[in-house]
Amino acid sequence: MTASISQLLDLELLDNNLFRSRHHRENFRKTLFGGQVLSQALIAAYNTVENRLPHSLHAYFLRPGTSESPVIYDVETVRDGRSLTSRRVVARQNGRPIFNMSTSFHSEEPGFFHQPAMPSSIPMPEELLKTCSPSSAEDHLPPHDCVPNQAASPFELLPIDGNPFTSQESLAPTTYFWMRSTEPLPEAPIYHYCALAFASDLGLLATALLPHKATIFDKGLFAAGVDHAVWFHSANFKADDWLLCESHSPWAGSSRGFARASVFTRNGTLVASTAQEGIIRKV
Repeated sequence: MTASISQLLDLELLDNNLFRSRHHRENFRKTLFGGQVLSQALIAAYNTVENRLPHSLHAYFLRPGTSESPVIYDVETVRDGRSLTSRRVVARQNGRPIFNMSTSFHSEEPGFFHQPAMPSSIPMPEELLKTCSPSSAEDHLPPHDCVPNQAASPFELLPIDGNPFTSQESLAPTTYFWMRSTEPLPEAPIYHYCALAFASDLGLLATALLPHKATIFDKGLFAAGVDHAVWFHSANFKADDWLLCESHSPWAGSSRGFARASVFTRNGTLVASTAQEGIIRKV
């Protein structure tokens, strides 16, 4: 099943604060892709909030999800404050929790501002597209050449230097790639927030393996996200336009890998920061 991002965010309302997924996408291990559960949990929480957009989410993946049954999202109304709104979401399949998430919502206010500059000397996506041609890929696999087939993946990825997702060389634990939704998204900002939450699960654990001549697609390797966080810094972005992801892994050890990323618009606005730790072990 190859549901689009917009389809994934179309949840069925079962009861007050209780939702069920209508669509799913499988990842390359034939389980539910973690980014799908992140994005659906976020839209479920948003559907219980008025006039505020998310500014952060913190989640744990508890069990692998299966594509053979829908996911139930149970949203707890934790607090509706003057500045912040808090929600807790538990995702369940077959009566067992597979995921939980705390998320907070906030309206933009004037205040102090600073941000790092976008990495310099990064080629624009149009420049990269002149030197590489689209290639097909299985659902949710990063591209083997440049851009995945649009029917196979909900996101296009353009690595800046080679392909870090499939390289068998020992590389520095930092990579850069452009990404965007393959489909035009509705204008409402929440669709772009949820699409970015979906995409935030692409590439982080792969970055943690760059120094080790291994990829998350190696048959003798098990890799799965355990905990995941996203901070949304700005509403001024479109996930169906190119966004630059700068991913870095400062540490791996004890069968775990950690990576964090910054996401910029093409004009240099920092719109999100993400972090993930996962299990990475040989099997």
